[in-house]
Amino acid sequence: MPTFRHPHPPRASFDGGDLDCGSGLLLLIRKHIDPLAPGELLEVVSRELSVGDDLPAWCRLTGNELVSHLVEGGVHSFLVAKGAFDVARTAGAPPATPVAPVVTAGARAASAPVAPDDETLPAPAPAPAVRPFSVMGIGSWPRPAWLLRALHERLEGRLPEAEFEAAADDAVRLVVEAQRRAGVDLVTDGEQRRDNYASFVGARLDGCQLVPVTDLLPYVHDPAAFERQLRSLDVPAEKVRHPAVVGRIVRRRPVAAHELAFLRRVTALPAKVALPGPYLLTRTMWMECVSDNAYTDREALAADVVRALRAEVAALLAGGAALVQVDEPVLSEVVFGRPSKERTFMCGALGEKRAPAEELAFAETLLAATLAGFPRERLALHMCRGNWTPDEAAALSGDYRPLLGVLSRVPVGTLMLELCTKRAGDVEVLADLPRDRRVGVGVLDQKSPRVETRDEVVERAERAVRVLGADRVLLVPDCGFATFADNPIASAAVAEGKLAAASAAAAVLRARHGV
Repeated sequence: MPTFRHPHPPRASFDGGDLDCGSGLLLLIRKHIDPLAPGELLEVVSRELSVGDDLPAWCRLTGNELVSHLVEGGVHSFLVAKGAFDVARTAGAPPATPVAPVVTAGARAASAPVAPDDETLPAPAPAPAVRPFSVMGIGSWPRPAWLLRALHERLEGRLPEAEFEAAADDAVRLVVEAQRRAGVDLVTDGEQRRDNYASFVGARLDGCQLVPVTDLLPYVHDPAAFERQLRSLDVPAEKVRHPAVVGRIVRRRPVAAHELAFLRRVTALPAKVALPGPYLLTRTMWMECVSDNAYTDREALAADVVRALRAEVAALLAGGAALVQVDEPVLSEVVFGRPSKERTFMCGALGEKRAPAEELAFAETLLAATLAGFPRERLALHMCRGNWTPDEAAALSGDYRPLLGVLSRVPVGTLMLELCTKRAGDVEVLADLPRDRRVGVGVLDQKSPRVETRDEVVERAERAVRVLGADRVLLVPDCGFATFADNPIASAAVAEGKLAAASAAAAVLRARHGV
């Protein structure tokens, strides 16, 4: 092992062996650089030739400064600053001792034991029925600036969990009070503890690691096109994190049940909790050259994802959730996205897309396995066409015709559907849905800063009533107000105003239809 003499001592050092950037090295870099303070230095040692070009490119893309690069005897040593280099951070820093290679190419990642199927899932606790024209958010709510800072410090391992949870508790109290003022029928915690609607599971399940989207560029077919797509969607790629499977998926602690437990302590209103769906997670978390160290294919990964989600749904129902909502927005990308075998990026989904019929069948199988046996009246499925940006031209378009089969067969009692935007087509398309499906009708445009009037919401809801009947209509926004923590679609004031307009409309509709 050469003795490298860099101009500054690193705070930490590790040896990536012969891994290349597309086979796990970037995941290891992320694990070691996150705990550092901004400006501190990490030494990365590598014996892989391609890393000499790829790592400097990664530094440029991520904004981490490459301070020094030395090569001796075919071994590279990189000195990388977290963000911009701060020479003051190196003063008095003890030399970091390089460690033995942590992973080598072709090695199988150590995997946690797979938890056995739980045949004693807890029984659902009683919860109030959801009455017609109930008003609720889809799930997310804008986070205050102080919580965003705490969230990123926690993700990077620089803030103790207890301190973050205390900050998140305060934020949830504010969100609940805003919804109470707006007059909602079901309340959410605004997903305040989550970095986004799906990736947060990477910090809650064993076998996952959260990495910024910028770290994914080596895994895509066309990095330049990927970057252009991120820019067109207003994606803060350096802040949005992506869950990558690095070992066997095991649920050892709650994914969202702890969120519900606190929510029920601070309000008596019925609660709804959203979870990312099994198809979304399986497709998002699978990364070739990394995940296949733990699983032979994504079908094998899906089995553990379903197992974890079933345990979580059971815990939420046992905790008294009135509705458990499963989010599957990528279904719209399957049917409305451009035909391509290349990797895509929509709603956080990264993966190679198969034929639409095959993808839909796979998704339906996973949803059926996840939700089987639970009370349908307390289960919901949400989908939309992308909620990254208020720019309507950047999102997908198409009505629900190609999805009616899946929507009719998935074992849920409620469908939370984007219908306010013209991109979703006419509500008349839903006329043939089974009578046992209620529809959370999107009557609020979360992407518009203008707060709808009561009468506008009434008019939109009445169009759905004519198709579905008054007893089957609930009132919701098209999607969340802040699906991604760092990229809220609406302000908290606008979100509250929109839900208040829907609550006023619900009073009119209930009186008019006698429900």
